[in-house]
Amino acid sequence: MRPLPAKFSTVLFFVAVLLGPAGKPVAAEDGLFEQQTLTGDWRGMRKTLKDAGIDLNANDTSDMLSNPVGGIKQTTIYEGLLTMTLNLDLEKLVHWPGATIYGEAYQINGRGLSRSALGNLLAVSNIEALPGARLNDLWFQQELLDRQLSLRIGQIAIDDEGEFYYSQYGLNFINSTFGCPDILSTDLPSGGPCYPFAVPGVRLRVGASSGLNFSGAVFNGNPAPPGPGDPQVRNSGGTNFLIGEGGTLAFAQLVYPFDVKPDLPAPPSDLKLGGWYHTASFPDLRRDTLGRSLADPASSGIAATHRGSFGLYTVLDKLVWQPPDAANRGLSGFLRVGGAPGDRNLISLEIDAGLTYRGLLPGREADLTGLAASYGRIGSAARGLARDTVLFTGIEQPVRDYEAVLELTYQLNVAPWWVLQPDLQAIFHPGGHATAPMPAPVGQPIPNALVLGVRSTITF
Repeated sequence: MRPLPAKFSTVLFFVAVLLGPAGKPVAAEDGLFEQQTLTGDWRGMRKTLKDAGIDLNANDTSDMLSNPVGGIKQTTIYEGLLTMTLNLDLEKLVHWPGATIYGEAYQINGRGLSRSALGNLLAVSNIEALPGARLNDLWFQQELLDRQLSLRIGQIAIDDEGEFYYSQYGLNFINSTFGCPDILSTDLPSGGPCYPFAVPGVRLRVGASSGLNFSGAVFNGNPAPPGPGDPQVRNSGGTNFLIGEGGTLAFAQLVYPFDVKPDLPAPPSDLKLGGWYHTASFPDLRRDTLGRSLADPASSGIAATHRGSFGLYTVLDKLVWQPPDAANRGLSGFLRVGGAPGDRNLISLEIDAGLTYRGLLPGREADLTGLAASYGRIGSAARGLARDTVLFTGIEQPVRDYEAVLELTYQLNVAPWWVLQPDLQAIFHPGGHATAPMPAPVGQPIPNALVLGVRSTITF
């Protein structure tokens, strides 16, 4: 499948902007700004298909982002993600209770600001990826025991339904680390099964009458075939379906929901405790096979290896306050903490926290205001190698320590099918205080950056 040109999604973006004002939704004679999707009910066909068990959807996400200050260079970029999904309810289609087949594909356009201008680890957009057409999810699911037992098998990802290591409130932000945390996408081989990758795997979820539930999953350990070059190029179409290559990645997670409300699809508050283990061999980021620093001229240049890698995490989502008789308004918060060994992982600790308020402005109950921050600490080995490099070369350069981001965002609901999201991000110590590339002066770190942008999300 050939990728659509970037101008295709650009046109969608600006057509959406011209369709109506960026203020309070207004009603059109044809009900355009009242219907749930831009294309409506297809003269009743959409409902007919869904009643028969066939649910088709498309969603376009477009970003315009600029860094007027800092980074490697100043620029403005466009990027777009068209997501197409197909959900088959086999109970409706063929009378197979509890069975589902789900498929998802991407059309990615444009170029990412982090890759092209910032050089940072915590990518400023969660849709940033190399352009192209890509298959993502393709799985079969069977639910049993009144949906208390769920087994999923096929091509799946960590971020499916925001299950493993995810915060439901963090997903409102644009920076990638508030979705799939960068302690995973940076440390796992080829970025792991996070956007834009899904891999062959199996997931089991078991619920209890108390609300407590357990999820476990096993994934193929590397979404791209081992080799040189960018992993997104090596698995450009998402159809490698690798099994048994690059080790195995396993997740286990316990979730305790509280503040449960029967009228909501998900509990507004829960606590997740989980961990992951990867069976592959990981290179030491400071020492060679003889125990010398890799910066030492006498080093063999061959990094020592560690058998396996692992991490632990906790995620707290909490509905903090809600006005009386206001089911759709309120203040919510999240806190997410994860760690991994610092000798074989570039990021050894990541802490995210944020607050969101829905309905802050009068008459705008559907709008959301959010403020969040993330801190990623560079692991001890990478920090030590930076110090060793200064010692052995005599050339002053930054010692890597951490990268952090602060994001302020606002989701403006123009219509049920259209959200505009102005966004502001401050990036501190891009690349973990990495050295700026030429032609910057030798030893100068990448400057802190300010990112301004807007996102348009359209549901077709």
